[in-house]
Amino acid sequence: MKNYLHTIELAVRDYECDLQGIVNNAVYQNYMEHARHELLKVMGLDFVAMHNSGIDPVLIHADISYHFSLKSGDQFIVATNVELEGKARAIFRQDIFLKGHDKLLLRAAMTVITVKNGRAVRLPGEFLEKFHTPDSNL
Repeated sequence: MKNYLHTIELAVRDYECDLQGIVNNAVYQNYMEHARHELLKVMGLDFVAMHNSGIDPVLIHADISYHFSLKSGDQFIVATNVELEGKARAIFRQDIFLKGHDKLLLRAAMTVITVKNGRAVRLPGEFLEKFHTPDSNL
């Protein structure tokens, strides 16, 4: 498994599966959103505090490739990296792996912007500082 900025281990719960006995496709987005919120926490950014200050991160595009399915009881890892696209967008590159294996189950690029009073605004300075890398062309 390559290097990731953040990883979190989770387990599939029975109610997340559909009639086929596999995790419903929409549930994977919940897993990835939880991982993004946890990453923000680890980086010292509080999603609730951002909202209370009038800034809301909003998912505007989801590009997801499903490779294999999870089933009830499976343990898995959501691994996340962040790329900045200018000063207005963040792309969360997220992979899901079956725990204990390098088997890639899902690969996603989740594009996020921030809005204030319903209008797109520049990513908050503290967000840019946390995720800026020398080669990110900011």
